[in-house]
Amino acid sequence: MNRPYPVLAAALAGALLPSASALAHGFAGDRFFPATIQTDDPFVADEGSLPTVAKNPTDAAGTQSYTVESDLSKRLTPSTDILAQYEWNYFQPRGAPAHYGFGSLLTGLQYQLFINAPHEAMALVGLNEIWGHTGAVNQGGAANYTTIEPAFDWGKGFGDLPDSLSWFQPLAVTGNLFVDFPARVNNDGMVNQTVFNAGFAIEYSLEYLEHQVKDVGLSWPFDRLIPLVEITSATPINRGTVAGSSSPFNGFITNNEGRATTGVIAPGIIWSGQYYQIAAEAVLPYGEGQGHGVGGLIQLHFYYDDIFPQSFGRPTFGD
Repeated sequence: MNRPYPVLAAALAGALLPSASALAHGFAGDRFFPATIQTDDPFVADEGSLPTVAKNPTDAAGTQSYTVESDLSKRLTPSTDILAQYEWNYFQPRGAPAHYGFGSLLTGLQYQLFINAPHEAMALVGLNEIWGHTGAVNQGGAANYTTIEPAFDWGKGFGDLPDSLSWFQPLAVTGNLFVDFPARVNNDGMVNQTVFNAGFAIEYSLEYLEHQVKDVGLSWPFDRLIPLVEITSATPINRGTVAGSSSPFNGFITNNEGRATTGVIAPGIIWSGQYYQIAAEAVLPYGEGQGHGVGGLIQLHFYYDDIFPQSFGRPTFGD
């Protein structure tokens, strides 16, 4: 999350921006940012999810769907990483036979702009590509055209608040902004819209509360919990019929009319250990044409830098 677009972007960023002292899987000073699910992470890393299993909310036509996804990010240098994401979808339309198959492959390249330890802040830029015809177009929800996604991701912890606000110090917010630019505008009589996407996660780290703020008596495993809520939105910015995503995963394609904003609200919890994390979220859709009901997902996520610190879990080039 290779092609000339992200390589050129990373080279440009490296020439124009100061290098970052990047740390693995989301540390900025005492703040640990976990890997979130609906929104992209603001840090480069050697990590992977295998698997993420989701029951998606029922869509407006009454179709029930399920998704199994895997993703991987690998640092090339301490400040850059490449990533890949692939999924398998199962659809059960109302009153019709089920169909299933792989969705579209997503790849990308990311560059860490900065990590500010005293203020628990970080940000990165990235360029992703969702590749057309890399899955089952008719059966698995894959797209038959390619989409380019420039992205900006950020994170901020509030441990630098004064001690009089100590109960707010475990809070952190991460967010991402990206735009989907379809490589093919006219797609079999429909117009593939350019879509502006935004999302953020609000996290409250019990680990930070117990070990960085005050001893409130939490012990393992409760001192490793991070409750959070994620909110996403997708807004078409030109006319026509948009081919956008109504699930938490890229490649699950539906068609929405006009310029209605759609998205999901996903409350959940993350348990983070030294080598892996486990997450679970409910998925509540909102917006026109999103259907009804509540979805849900679970994820098993691995920290390869801690599992394989002398081999796969370290940057390919540089220390």
